[in-house]
Amino acid sequence: MTKIILTGACGHMGSVVQSVVATREDCEIVAGVDKYINPSVPFPVYESLDSVSEEANVVVDFSNPSLLDDLLNFCINNSKALVIATTGYDEEQKSKITEASKIIPIFFTYNMSLGINLLASLAKKAVQVLGNGFDIEIIEQHHNQKIDAPSGTALMLADAIKEELDRPIKYEYDRHSKREKRTKNEIGIHSIRGGTIVGEHEILFAGRDENIKLSHSARSKEVFAVGAVNAAVYMKDKVAGMYDMAELID
Repeated sequence: MTKIILTGACGHMGSVVQSVVATREDCEIVAGVDKYINPSVPFPVYESLDSVSEEANVVVDFSNPSLLDDLLNFCINNSKALVIATTGYDEEQKSKITEASKIIPIFFTYNMSLGINLLASLAKKAVQVLGNGFDIEIIEQHHNQKIDAPSGTALMLADAIKEELDRPIKYEYDRHSKREKRTKNEIGIHSIRGGTIVGEHEILFAGRDENIKLSHSARSKEVFAVGAVNAAVYMKDKVAGMYDMAELID
């Protein structure tokens, strides 16, 4: 049985994670952490990680990037595995996550969806087949409350594609101020924000007289919760290091 501490327990994603865990027999949430405590939550909830006394194998985080230092310190000091499902980290914070993974096991990916990670694999295969003859553009769509743009998932897809290309690549985020032809050494990344879109990602390979599109559509946030819970169960008893969806689906 994997015992979970859930940060962001009373938020929307925390509620979805609770519903997913409730259907499983291989894990349970033993405690939660949230600034706003919901008394109807069926486990103890604390305002800070330092107040948690329950024994657990792993912390699953659906909180806020600003809480990263507290999260890493708690897991290091208490030898807990960590599943990071929060997005929007800057480069300095990513470096802190990498350093912490030398001490504790950390599962970190830009998107917890199995489908998105399959999309990244398919994109890499497409590059191998298509070679250098196609221009590549990534279009991502999210709800109007999302703060970061482009999405971490779009950058993850771009990074996966870049690994397979045999030429220098730059990411082009905005062309409105440029009056020049598109170059071969760029991947265009475009962000759309509106309504309640959960998450849409499309990769366009535009060639001579033919276009190829790979896409993924998330219809509810449950896909991210399922991935995070799968990751939590997977991380039980793991040694220190950085883990991602590639190990989980291998």
